[in-house]
Order: sequence, then C-alpha cells, then structure tokens
Amino acid sequence: MPSLKAIRKRITSVKNTRKITRAMKLVSTAKLRRAQEALIAARPYSTALAKVVSELSAVAGSDSHKLFDERPLARAAIVVVTSDRGQAGAFNANVVKAVERYAANELSGASEVSLRIIGRKGNQYFARRRATVTSFDPAPTGATALGAARETANRVIDDFTSGKVDRVFVVYNEFKSAISQITRVKQLLPVVPEKVPAAAQGTPTSPDVSSDFLYEPSKQELLNRLVPLYIQIQLYRAALESIAAFFAAQMTAMENATKNAGEMVARLTLSYNRARQAAITKELLEIIGGAEALKG
Repeated sequence: MPSLKAIRKRITSVKNTRKITRAMKLVSTAKLRRAQEALIAARPYSTALAKVVSELSAVAGSDSHKLFDERPLARAAIVVVTSDRGQAGAFNANVVKAVERYAANELSGASEVSLRIIGRKGNQYFARRRATVTSFDPAPTGATALGAARETANRVIDDFTSGKVDRVFVVYNEFKSAISQITRVKQLLPVVPEKVPAAAQGTPTSPDVSSDFLYEPSKQELLNRLVPLYIQIQLYRAALESIAAFFAAQMTAMENATKNAGEMVARLTLSYNRARQAAITKELLEIIGGAEALKG
C-alpha cells in the first residue's frame, strides 16, 4: 500500500489537474459562444448563395462554366479540416478516419488521392503515414477563417481547371450542438448544384425558364463571379463549422475530465483515510503490546 505522503501528493496533483480542466472548460464555453454566433450569421448567406448557383446552373446548363465540368475520375484531392490542438476527445480522429474510409471506398478507382490539410493534428497524422500532402496550413480562427478559405479555394480551383485533379472534396466536423458534431464529406468540384424544384424548371404551360431571369451584366460574367465565390463560401462555412465543433468537443472533453478528476480525488481520499486508520490502529496495537510487555 502506498504511504500516506504519496497519497497526499497524488490527491494534490489531481486537484491541480481538476482546476486546469475546469478553467479550460470555461474558456472553451466562452469561445464556443462566439464561434456559434459567427456560424449562425454565415449559414443563411451560404444557403442563399448555393440556391442562386443551383438556379443559374439549371438554366445555363452544365457546360456553361468550367467548374461544372464532369470528368472521369482519375485523380482526386481532399481538403482535410482539423485543429492545431488536441484535448477535444475524438474530434480529429473522426476526421482522419473519415478521410481514410472515403479514400479507400468511394475513391478506390482513383490513381492518386492528394490531401490539402488545414490543421496541425491532421498534418501530423498523415505525415506519419506518408500520405500525399499537397499543402498544409494552420487551423483557422474566427479572424483568419475567411482568408484561409479564399486561399484554399484558389488552390483547388487552379488544380481543377489545370487538370491536376478531377474531383475535390472537403472533410470536416459539422457543429450540431454543444454535445453533438457530425463528420461531413462534401464534394466541392466539379460543382454539383442542388436540384431546383419543378416549378422553377418550367412546366408545359410556362415559357422557357431562361425567360424568368434577366442577367446583368451577362450570364457568363455572373457565373464567373458566383461559382468561385460559391467554392470559397463553402470552405469558409466548413472552417466555421469546424471551429465551433472543436470548442464544443473540447468543452465536453474538459467537463468529463473534471468529473473524472473529482471521482479520482474521492477514491484517493477514501484510500488515504483507510491507510491513516490502519496506521493509527497499528500504533495503538504497538503501544498496547509494549504496555503488556512491561507488566509482564
């Protein structure tokens, strides 16, 4: 059995750890609130832009823009969004496992799958496995998310238009709630617009759907502006989702760590009291034994 001194030191150490995890939980909670506000503000714009691109592509046709070009799958690229830090449960593990699973199953026909990694944890994982990493950038923050999304969007668009890759995907954790995050795999390129409702596609009694739109300055210029912006905003939203999901996962992990530390303190305190009681009992027995010996 450990000595009383060793148990006391262990109790002090666990209590200090509990203070740290409790403080980290409070910090994560505050940062989550700000990240959630930024995400909620960005979601309507992202949804509206996706709707506009969908409607324009429905009337313009798949050959109206080079980013709509469907090609046979030979080479693919995946944008992997992780974090720079850990202590967030399975946050990063879920993303890298999703990347490996998707590459092995859905992209098994591709001759090469390259990675553009955002976040130090993802880079460390795939570098150890000698994966084809095309670029690495630090995990975005609320202040850098838009700039990082713009730069990454330009890179993947250049890769796609130059023929270096035929498909581009993004893998990230989507924020659902403070206790729930879902790992998403989304195709970025070629752009696959959502289906437009039948009413918007025209009916036998309505004129051609293109007559419902007036293009200013022109259809091609609108597509040239909106489609790259659509890619950028999709990556921006993925970054914001990942930021909020990270703080939520970290908050939950630190809450569990604080709870476990409290339970450990309780067990160690019980062990300390038992050991102290046993030591006192032993001393009493020695005193009584010595007294009996003196009488004899």
